[in-house]
Amino acid sequence: MTYFTNPIISEAVRIMVLTMISFIVALILAPLWLRVLKKYRFGKHLREASVAPVFYQFHKNKEGVPTAAGVIIWGTVVILAVFFGVMGIFFDGMWHYFNFISRPETYLPLTALVIAAVLGFIDDWLGVLHIGGASGGGLTVRWKSVVYVGLALVGAWWFYVRLGWDVLNVPFFGNVQIGVWYIPIFIFIVFASAFSANETDGLDGLLGGVSLFAFFALTAVSFSLHRYDLAAFCGVMIGALLAFLWSNIYPAKFMMGDTGSMSLGITIGVVAMLTNTALLLPFFAVILVIESMSVIIQIISKKLRHGKKVFRSSPIHHHFEALGWPESQITMRFWIISAVFVALGLAIFFVSRMI
Repeated sequence: MTYFTNPIISEAVRIMVLTMISFIVALILAPLWLRVLKKYRFGKHLREASVAPVFYQFHKNKEGVPTAAGVIIWGTVVILAVFFGVMGIFFDGMWHYFNFISRPETYLPLTALVIAAVLGFIDDWLGVLHIGGASGGGLTVRWKSVVYVGLALVGAWWFYVRLGWDVLNVPFFGNVQIGVWYIPIFIFIVFASAFSANETDGLDGLLGGVSLFAFFALTAVSFSLHRYDLAAFCGVMIGALLAFLWSNIYPAKFMMGDTGSMSLGITIGVVAMLTNTALLLPFFAVILVIESMSVIIQIISKKLRHGKKVFRSSPIHHHFEALGWPESQITMRFWIISAVFVALGLAIFFVSRMI
């Protein structure tokens, strides 16, 4: 139901109110979850100095800082989805109005968010217990890659087989039918976004901020496509991210952990595929692309040039730290870059739809 004569205004108000409610709920949840993390000594263990000397030099003071605070983000989204979903079943009116769970729009991103978050939380837990092959504990890059590909494969199967999707939108050219190639492209997009998010999560407020801009873009895209429940879902993500950043900006009271980075990255990729804007992700999530590319370039350079590096450290935010940039300065400048590229990406999206 709508409470306004114009249904578009009604949906816009619904999304804004849900975003505000999400912000308030997450703001309340943050100190409660922080208390739990401290009680059970759920602190971050850094990689050894010999493995990542630049990282250790600038982040050794963060040893023991509570991690897995990404629960605040996805926990808020799940709480609101379940609450308004259940209330919408039994009651009409306002409760049904705020329910944003729908099979064609939000089932898949919600499912991807929760599964990735749980797997990420297990990884964080292993890290706290010093269990696992990674330096400091937790899953190695290889095993994380297996998780990313596994989730992406399930999503690709769902889109291609169950939903019958096999087109990719190319800005200014329209939809291009790619057939079975949709599956590997879907897997690549989701894997790349998950991997990139994990690499970006290295400075206070960095991933939270760039994810905020990405979800802002995806909210605008979803709304313009009249996928209002998906836009509401993205709006709830925005509210939760804003509340998370309240305590995560420098100096951070807690760290996001893999339960946050993994769920954010995979969800961004899934929503991009759901809105058919995968080719605009380099604009919507430009920092994620830059961060992952810096890691790939560094690895290739060390293998082909007998250990020689392109960057002093990778991902690239650590390179700037090594150059003497303060952590907060790097974060803010990366946020600015994100804002500029999101604006450019949205301009491309809307102009291409007008042609």
